[in-house]
Amino acid sequence: MTRFWWVRHGPTHAKGMVGWTDLPADLSDTAQIARLRDYLPPDAVVVSSDLQRAATTADAIAGTRTRLPDDPDLREIHFGNWEMLHHREIEARDPDLIRAFWDQPGDVRAPGGETWNEAAMRVSRAADALAQHHRYVIVVAHFGAILTQVQRALAIPAYDAFAHRIDNLSVTSIGYDAQWHVERINHIP
Repeated sequence: MTRFWWVRHGPTHAKGMVGWTDLPADLSDTAQIARLRDYLPPDAVVVSSDLQRAATTADAIAGTRTRLPDDPDLREIHFGNWEMLHHREIEARDPDLIRAFWDQPGDVRAPGGETWNEAAMRVSRAADALAQHHRYVIVVAHFGAILTQVQRALAIPAYDAFAHRIDNLSVTSIGYDAQWHVERINHIP
């Protein structure tokens, strides 16, 4: 059996849609970082997306754990031309498309970006590779990346996965033993 602890990176305080834009994380809440580091299993490996908000969060919680190389397949969904725009700006530009993007996630693509299904396949590929080589894995990633794995483990549509909160510095535990299963979603240590 492989167990994953999916950790959402520290906050960026950005007001727009942040996908592949490489913003830093605010890791100033050292008490919360320490609680998170202490909560996670000491014998797990740590891996993160290659975006700095995830990588620096992973570095902050790694402690003495083995730190694997950053993996670009663990990135957030790519919002393309919508990157860093506020929802109101996108609504003014592409009202029908943004509604379809959130209401019918799957094959709807942000202009110049990727679909939900493409992001889910990318993140699942990374999770599958990690499951082949490690028993306990801490993955520091992003809201959408974590939700793709919640969707997979619960075998629910993407739209239903969006009903789950994934707060910054929260932990979502997912296991794999012949099939995926969710143990806990959005736990704040």
